[in-house]
Amino acid sequence: MNISKVKMRPIRLAPSQKREVRTQFGALCYRVVDGKVQVLLITSRGTGRWILPKGWPMDGATPAEAAQREAWEEAGVEGKALGNSLGIYSYIKNDDGEALPCVVAVFAIKVKALRRNFPEAGQRRRKWVSCKKAAAMLGEPELRQMVLNFEPRALLR
Repeated sequence: MNISKVKMRPIRLAPSQKREVRTQFGALCYRVVDGKVQVLLITSRGTGRWILPKGWPMDGATPAEAAQREAWEEAGVEGKALGNSLGIYSYIKNDDGEALPCVVAVFAIKVKALRRNFPEAGQRRRKWVSCKKAAAMLGEPELRQMVLNFEPRALLR
């Protein structure tokens, strides 16, 4: 995926006048079945909407390692995150009624195994879908475009 082809949209700051933008790291967890790429989506704990695993920076971890850890904690994914980000997207996180603008750097993780027992197992649902279907299920326009353009073979170049 060529990042220059992704059109970034401006972040709309909430009425709270908050000007701090928070950084998170996300995981685009994928597998290839019969030559077709599938992406793993999970539900958010609050609204139940479909999302990618993501979370805050972790002390002592690289961004890719933080994304890999979130994939384990939120989805039970075992796999290795690649070092380069696929791109970024923005969204507004509702944190106890406060709107927090966030920018998420996304890292690809090729799934080696999906475990039944993981830290947030009883709090989320998981679903394997095609990139096209995943893009239709996701809410953030930049993330949709990133998923639609995702090509794992390009990561190996």
